[in-house]
Amino acid sequence: PSTRTAGGHDAAPGPRRRSTPSRDVEPAREPALVGAGAGAGAAPAAASSAPGSAASGSLEQLFTGQTTTHDIGQPAPQPSRKRRHVGRWIALAVVVLLIGGMVGGGMALWNTYGDRVQAFLGQEEPVDFEAGQATGETRVTIVAGDTGESVSPKMFEAGVTKASNSLYKYMVDNSVAFTFQPGVYKLQQQMTSEAVLAALRLPENRLDYSVQLREGLTLAQSLDLISEQLGLARTDLDAAVADPSQYGVSATTLEGWIFPATYDFDEGVTAAQVIDTMVKRTMQSLDTAGVPESDRERILIIASIIEREARSSDDFYKVSRVIENRLQPSNQETFGKLEMDSTVQYGAGEMGSGSVSTSEEARNSDNPWNTYMYPGLPIGPIANAGDLAIDAAMKPADGPWLYFVTVNLDTGETVFTSTYNEHLAAVEQWRAWCADNPNSGC
Repeated sequence: PSTRTAGGHDAAPGPRRRSTPSRDVEPAREPALVGAGAGAGAAPAAASSAPGSAASGSLEQLFTGQTTTHDIGQPAPQPSRKRRHVGRWIALAVVVLLIGGMVGGGMALWNTYGDRVQAFLGQEEPVDFEAGQATGETRVTIVAGDTGESVSPKMFEAGVTKASNSLYKYMVDNSVAFTFQPGVYKLQQQMTSEAVLAALRLPENRLDYSVQLREGLTLAQSLDLISEQLGLARTDLDAAVADPSQYGVSATTLEGWIFPATYDFDEGVTAAQVIDTMVKRTMQSLDTAGVPESDRERILIIASIIEREARSSDDFYKVSRVIENRLQPSNQETFGKLEMDSTVQYGAGEMGSGSVSTSEEARNSDNPWNTYMYPGLPIGPIANAGDLAIDAAMKPADGPWLYFVTVNLDTGETVFTSTYNEHLAAVEQWRAWCADNPNSGC
């Protein structure tokens, strides 16, 4: 919802993971699509299609209706409406014949024009479910400031729509203006985009006394969402978390103890009752994972780091192993520190920076979460951890890994290594990816 590096001795240049967890129910953002035809290559095409140019004729122009097969190699006057229509059909026939008759060249043409042929025939893959497929139930959280572009991937992640751009594309194609109201909404899965917007307009689908918290949120972020979604005063929530002991927690703060889940409350619920429910849910997860009561805080610290560092379910257990391996006395003598950037960013207040890299100021910030400065685990959790992260903290995978680095921040591909030289090679792979993707959070 994005994995930092456990970088060993290359603290300054090493790659970091994104500050927002991949399993964001953040959501997942769609990368911007940049057109490739507006640069230098676009000018010659424009020139050749202008009235009075020396010659005209290409499959590109056939598809766009700028020419017909009759005009290939001839001067290119402006095509009439009828000629454009005929040209498109002839272009389609030409491509089909070429594909059928020439394997190599035909396949190259299909790779170039196949999507247009499918679109021309109305056979392109639809981005929306068909009406009547809706089934089941799911919930989607909309926060203040959400737009069609940001809500669209949320719907896809929840199984409501068919693609991450379904809702947004529908709104753009149909010029739909819609104001998204914050709240938790009860929806079905496999809905059409039109049906989604209709459902969001119905008051009965907004769950006024429900709150949904995703994994990896800090205590402050969780309280903000609880206040927004339940309508509770933030001052009341701050007072409710001031004394962890009233919930049976011996830690000095409830950071890491507000469990990420969806909760339904009755009208009139108090801030203290909300917090009590969420803390008890954390204890339930700890008990299910077999965590001794005396070890709860330590496991939550490790689980919170895993939650912020790992990407896939397999990575959770591997990151857990890296943490355990680095905490071994023999390895601490070699490395000295745990060196997890998620903890450094938390201690320096940089978790919302939007960058996977840790600033020099954060590295030099003297606080008990700076695992580049102090040995062992940080003083407390850095975020809320879900069931998977807690389980991984208790059951690390078997392996010799001492380093890991995400080499592709879009896919989350992470390389785990056991030697420093192998780690440096992975770092170079990450740098190369960042050079090719400068706006992807490096």
